[in-house]
Amino acid sequence: MPSLMRYINIISRCGLLWRGDKLRDTGLKPGQAPYILALCRTPGLSQEQLARRIYIDKSNATRNLSALEREGFVERRQSTADRRVILVYPTQKALDILPYVRQITREWNEYLTEGWTEEEVATLKHLLDRVSERAATYANRKLDDDMDDDGQGEKP
Repeated sequence: MPSLMRYINIISRCGLLWRGDKLRDTGLKPGQAPYILALCRTPGLSQEQLARRIYIDKSNATRNLSALEREGFVERRQSTADRRVILVYPTQKALDILPYVRQITREWNEYLTEGWTEEEVATLKHLLDRVSERAATYANRKLDDDMDDDGQGEKP
């Protein structure tokens, strides 16, 4: 039997293709949608907090935020409380595209579960929630350990 990760990776990669098709003319890349969702939900996150929230390493977060800033989706500002911390805010362009990002996410979910009963969808969500919580437990512990090792970054 194939591993659970194989199934999850297939769904994830296919979801990126879906978002790529839908976002083609927006200036937003498929892997950047989680940044828009997180920043519009919680403006003013630090780069570190954002990376942790979407489970991306700091270097990938920095690279994607640079691209999002060039495209006019985010603005980065130095924290007045701690000059070492960079805070990230969505721009009006990000706020304007947010409903569309939510829509294509909803459409993908509907596509995946087309023909399913409400009970089947609820069961899948419940099981995926359990798996996600377990995965997040590891990731958060790992990120905490990494921060302790290098002595940098702030803990959420």
